[in-house]
Amino acid sequence: MLYSIIGHDVENSLPGRKQARPAHLARLQQLLDEGRLVVAGPNPAIDSDNPGDAGFTGSVVIAEFASLEEAQAWADADPYLEVGVYSSVTVKPFKQVFPN
Repeated sequence: MLYSIIGHDVENSLPGRKQARPAHLARLQQLLDEGRLVVAGPNPAIDSDNPGDAGFTGSVVIAEFASLEEAQAWADADPYLEVGVYSSVTVKPFKQVFPN
């Protein structure tokens, strides 16, 4: 089943994001290589593809996992959470309607 994983950034998270980004992207690449990643990306803090020093307010990942528990465990091990980029992470089942 698909699950949405929404990370909510702390204030001034950009330094932590830069530090943990390689490890964060490696985990996403693994999901992609396994054919389980639907979409992933950050939420810019301003209306721009490149927010610069404004940074980001969070991230969204939609991926396939065997269960809610597996998705939660994957989210709990995110390097962004480990270095304090995220204040919280929400994991919910996701039903894709479009595109089908």
